[in-house]
Amino acid sequence: MHKTFLTLAVLFGAVAVALGAFGAHGLKKAVPPEAIAVFQTGVQYQMYHSLALLATGLIYERFRIAWTRWAGYLFVCGIILFSGSLYVITALRAAGHATPTIVGIMTPVGGLFFICGWLSLLIAILKWR
Repeated sequence: MHKTFLTLAVLFGAVAVALGAFGAHGLKKAVPPEAIAVFQTGVQYQMYHSLALLATGLIYERFRIAWTRWAGYLFVCGIILFSGSLYVITALRAAGHATPTIVGIMTPVGGLFFICGWLSLLIAILKWR
């Protein structure tokens, strides 16, 4: 499982860098500045949690505590839901469409996954012997 977390962390990190570059250069003419800020928030949280997932994979490799595994799953889900929904919102704005309610709901749900991931990692650390 740790290899899966490490692989996903590296892939999510690489995608965050690519999307960050795209946001900095490719979106300027396509969307208003507030939409770029939304996109950039998605990129930042994706990178932060890619690093958290990397740490989770390294911790899980050494200390196979179930809570660490849950933290990894929650970080992955959070990246997909939180950052992914912000990318979708930006794409919809670029296309001149309104954001469907379901997409708007995914962002705070993804944030909740992030919080639960951090709390799971905390529990794993507290259970170390």
